[in-house]
Amino acid sequence: MRESTTGTTARPRPGRGRRRLAGIAAAGALLAASAPAAQAAGVTADHRGTPGGGKVAIGFFTQWGIYSGFFEKNLIADGAAARLTEINYAFSSVSADGQCVSGDSWADYQRPFAATEAVSGVADAPGQALAGNFNQLRELKAAYPGLKIVISVGGWSWSSHFSALAATEAGRQKFVRSCVAQYIDGDIPGLPAGAAKGVFDGIDLDWEYPNEPGDNNPYGPQDTADFTALLQDLRGALDTAGEASHRHYLLTADTSPNQYAAARQLQLKNASRSVDWYNAMTLDFHGGWDSTTDFAANLFPDPNDPQPADARFSVAQSVAYYESQGVPASKIALELPYYAHAWTGVGATGDGLYQSATGPAASDQAGYKTVVTEPGTVHFDPVTASVWKYDPASQTFWTYDDPRTVFAKGLYIDLKGLRGASVWSLDGDDANGSLTAALATALRR
Repeated sequence: MRESTTGTTARPRPGRGRRRLAGIAAAGALLAASAPAAQAAGVTADHRGTPGGGKVAIGFFTQWGIYSGFFEKNLIADGAAARLTEINYAFSSVSADGQCVSGDSWADYQRPFAATEAVSGVADAPGQALAGNFNQLRELKAAYPGLKIVISVGGWSWSSHFSALAATEAGRQKFVRSCVAQYIDGDIPGLPAGAAKGVFDGIDLDWEYPNEPGDNNPYGPQDTADFTALLQDLRGALDTAGEASHRHYLLTADTSPNQYAAARQLQLKNASRSVDWYNAMTLDFHGGWDSTTDFAANLFPDPNDPQPADARFSVAQSVAYYESQGVPASKIALELPYYAHAWTGVGATGDGLYQSATGPAASDQAGYKTVVTEPGTVHFDPVTASVWKYDPASQTFWTYDDPRTVFAKGLYIDLKGLRGASVWSLDGDDANGSLTAALATALRR
């Protein structure tokens, strides 16, 4: 196997206009480069799980991660539990009759955890009321009282029934009642009443996507208003539940960053009145489905981007669109990728960026911890505040975030007055939690 080169190069840029934008990006890049020094100096998130300035730092924990050995206790070992304000558990499914339902009851609340797997270091007892991930999340909250746990409902694979259930008031109310009963009241079917009460602090609606097919889902123009109505109904039910317990339950929504398509199907201003914030999914801008290599989650646009006008994306452009639609900055959180998109068949000329490819590489969507071990040269682009890796021997190109770019995005969030960031997903980080550490450090400035 070829050894990875260790050098990091900055892509040479020709002269161009829009110098102010490039200057801002370069400034952000210089600040990003200071991240390791800041961490070495001890600028880290405190152990209450709350970065300074009231920013949210949210990590998605995948339901299925335990099958590959990534447990809740890993979040203690890599420091994420101490640095995050919230964990979003992905996902709850939605049944054909439009109700919240477990997509994997074994992983969610049935699987017994051994002492070596458990947050507490104590094995689950036979016959205990709640086991699985839900019980481990409860143990994690006990260890980190400032940490919120939110159930994320839907996602790419389980959004097929949203359009139908949201189409009527009766359907929306049925869905809302089922979600609150299970995840707020803790009444899990087959378990003692209230067995999961206190695990979750709110609901994250991940409908992918209103009036867009997503994973070949039913959709229609009625989804636009129905999405707003569904959030209103969820907000009302969570407020009612909160009145009884004298607390505020969170309501967030994962929404598209695409100002040319999916984001235009949302009543962003009206719907924002119901949510605590949006998790704008500023990732997957480009990937192996494109014939040309490009950035998947660049912070700033590149004036030299060869894509057509309606396929040029950046985090900054998405934020500008949300704000133009009347969404307050305080209700925008940016979602960051802890994984790469990768192309193969990228000709061995130049540095691989904006080159034709034959398709996605086998390592497409590999986590950051895997990508950094792949052979190739890492390049840094100061205009977009992005990195990529290119290996001419295998003709493979990866676009991803590293601690520098995550730190730069954290600074951008702070400077723009945004609510914070979410990350997909925590199992993609390395054993030292390098990405989460960089994000938490930036949000404390």
